[in-house]
Amino acid sequence: MQPVFHIVGVNHQTAPVSVRERIAFPAENLGSALRDLMAVCKVDEGAILSTCNRTEIYTAAGNSLAMIDWLAHIGRLNPREIEAYLYHHENATAVKHTFRVASGLDSMVLGEPQILGQLKHAVRVAEQEGSLGPLLNPLFQRTFAVAKEVRTNTEIGANSISMAAASVRLAENIFDDFTDLHVLFIGAGEMIDLTSTHFVAQKPKRIVVANRTIERGEELAQRLGGNAITLAELPDRLSEFDIIVTSTASALPILGKGLVERAIRARKHRPMFMVDLAVPRDIEPEVGELDDVFLYTVDDLGQIIEQGLDKRRQAVTDAESIIAARVTEFTAWLESRAAAPAIRRMRDYAEQYRGVELARAQAMLARGEDPATVLEQFSRALLNKFLHHPTVALNQADPEERQEFAKLLHRLYRLPE
Repeated sequence: MQPVFHIVGVNHQTAPVSVRERIAFPAENLGSALRDLMAVCKVDEGAILSTCNRTEIYTAAGNSLAMIDWLAHIGRLNPREIEAYLYHHENATAVKHTFRVASGLDSMVLGEPQILGQLKHAVRVAEQEGSLGPLLNPLFQRTFAVAKEVRTNTEIGANSISMAAASVRLAENIFDDFTDLHVLFIGAGEMIDLTSTHFVAQKPKRIVVANRTIERGEELAQRLGGNAITLAELPDRLSEFDIIVTSTASALPILGKGLVERAIRARKHRPMFMVDLAVPRDIEPEVGELDDVFLYTVDDLGQIIEQGLDKRRQAVTDAESIIAARVTEFTAWLESRAAAPAIRRMRDYAEQYRGVELARAQAMLARGEDPATVLEQFSRALLNKFLHHPTVALNQADPEERQEFAKLLHRLYRLPE
């Protein structure tokens, strides 16, 4: 089968955050990025999935080299440089990868449910941009059904440790007690919303949400029992906080080394715990070089997240079995579509025969001819016309070709031996 589906991408297993952040797309820019992809790579169907752990391009009948060049251009990277981090899947392998991603089998947090929502968002954006068609749309709809089946019939999500929970565990290595700590959340999106609940459960002394839009920050702060500030206030307020968790859609770092260095001096070198869950990163990597600063990124949370993996090994096996069966079903449907044009032409051809002979039979009946004779002539005429071309092909074929034709006729018409 000719390549139909293409997936080109990077994830937490193939590329470090320093590469992933260069080709990540904020949610509000996903539509414009998709339009640019479709125009530059000249594909009819496409979608882009972009999370903190992966960026993937899905296309139908696309050109993988063009997609690699496009990603390299977006990330200001040399195409040969980015190839070292990329994976490329086609057809059945692409279908399997899509099913595994949606089911949480390819995530840093095995079985985590957020990726399914992120993939659905990518599909909604593609629908709005009109970039889904008769190939990608069925693929994604089938993907959502498979993900639901996996989560319903296996324990893939059991005993998993989220990045939010892992962040708290890391903080517990630095601080014995949270009740005297001041916690700052930078951003008010889904990731901060998820993470904040884990920290709030530790009953810290104070919670503050810093966000570009104060109204959004106040909404989250009210639910957490805290206060809200703007990002512009961070330079004057950063030193107040023992724990900082950040996840925004900013294209540039919000916290630089100089700013954090001043905050540490003002704190008289009391330790500061920082978790950067954003891609691109919100905190300059050089901040991690400062004494008394404990900085962790999404890639640093992997070891803690691996805890509990052994308990989910059987669930992974069960999930992979479900996915393998559904990949076989979907690729069989896909291959059947390849025969559709030929079947349609064959039926149209037969319909022409039927129409001509039916008109002739109706004319004979209108003249008062015997119905039995008319039916006999009608059936014989159809029989002769349907068998004429196969008969001629058999008679004119050379011996070897005739044998192949005969085998094919036995298969097509289920002829007796």
